[in-house]
Amino acid sequence: MTSLTTSEAGQAASARRKKRLAAFLFVVPLLLFIIVTFVAPIGSMLWRSVYHPTVAELIPQTLAELERWDDHKQLPDERTLSIFVDELHALDKQRLSGKLSEEFNRAYTGMSSVVKATARRIGRMDAETLPSEGVEALLASHRNWSKPELWYAIERAGKVYTYDYYLTALDLEMHPDDGIQVRQDTQIYLQLYSKTLNMALVITLLCALLGYPLAYYLAGLPSNRANLLLVLVLLPFWTSLLVRTTSWIALLQTNGVINSTLMGIGLISQPFEMLYTSFATVVAMTHILLPFMILPLYSVMRGIDPSYMRAALSLGDKPIPAFARIYFPMTLPGLSAGALLVFIISVGYYITPALVGGTDGQMISNIIAFHMQRSNNWELAAALGSLLLGLILLLYWVYDRFVGASNIKLG
Repeated sequence: MTSLTTSEAGQAASARRKKRLAAFLFVVPLLLFIIVTFVAPIGSMLWRSVYHPTVAELIPQTLAELERWDDHKQLPDERTLSIFVDELHALDKQRLSGKLSEEFNRAYTGMSSVVKATARRIGRMDAETLPSEGVEALLASHRNWSKPELWYAIERAGKVYTYDYYLTALDLEMHPDDGIQVRQDTQIYLQLYSKTLNMALVITLLCALLGYPLAYYLAGLPSNRANLLLVLVLLPFWTSLLVRTTSWIALLQTNGVINSTLMGIGLISQPFEMLYTSFATVVAMTHILLPFMILPLYSVMRGIDPSYMRAALSLGDKPIPAFARIYFPMTLPGLSAGALLVFIISVGYYITPALVGGTDGQMISNIIAFHMQRSNNWELAAALGSLLLGLILLLYWVYDRFVGASNIKLG
């Protein structure tokens, strides 16, 4: 056996490099797609959840003076208040006081109108009288300016990098003396997370209860009949999500098909209130997500050899115990894959709860959309979304730890 010459080894190495380069070029479009549509949006969301420079850009000198403020039970000194008056006067002239009022209102409830009214009052003052009468006018405009806790909230809101939005998303707040504590005035987000997880769990269980026997029936049919019935399962995918959700509105509303039918045959005298409830959200989402449970189950069941069950029955086992000990364990990869798909999609679903759930059937995704579209509090929306992402990753880790992600099979 002769060894390669130096020239031949170089040519072989060059050929290997060309093959690796060609393979890399083939996957470059996929990598770019993943970076643009997945990595970049998630990175931006995580960045926005801790980066908030708005207040620091509006009143930088006041925030610099507040760094010397140590006794949070007393008002900041006269110099700090005077600098704030000057900056508020300038913001009113630049028509930016509304933006400041929005930021202050998020940090301290009820400050929106206070800041706007105070900015108008100070904005009307002359530049000559502002140093001598500005602070007095500020404190006289509203009692909130005399509260040390307001200035502490302004100091916290002025931090460019902050974890306060995560505290808000967890119904917590920072107290100047006691540190992190449970927010006393409103606690909504933890309840909403719990409600979202409960509804996702119920939807997953309903999809499993409905999808498992149907997939079992389809797996036992000849291929031509099974394919024909699978078309009915796939039919919802070919129909617009908005159309499917709207059809549930027509079915569940007070004068809808279900109530009209029940009243027509005399079963009820008054219509049920089904629309804009948690019940409507669960029913509509179970219908929409049911194919995600059936398809993995059917794919796994189709690959199970029927001779296993026949062998168990021929050896004297009864049908139900044989099913529980022989058939069901072999379907767990498909069942776990379907359950994971349905649960994760349910947790982040938006349009169906928004249309049929009303206030009672809202999920955490609706609150995130509210902060992005109406309150323009993108930082809080990003913090809520980041916590939701962390929750999903935690559930996936628990699933992998106790069940095993390698057991998931989609076909």
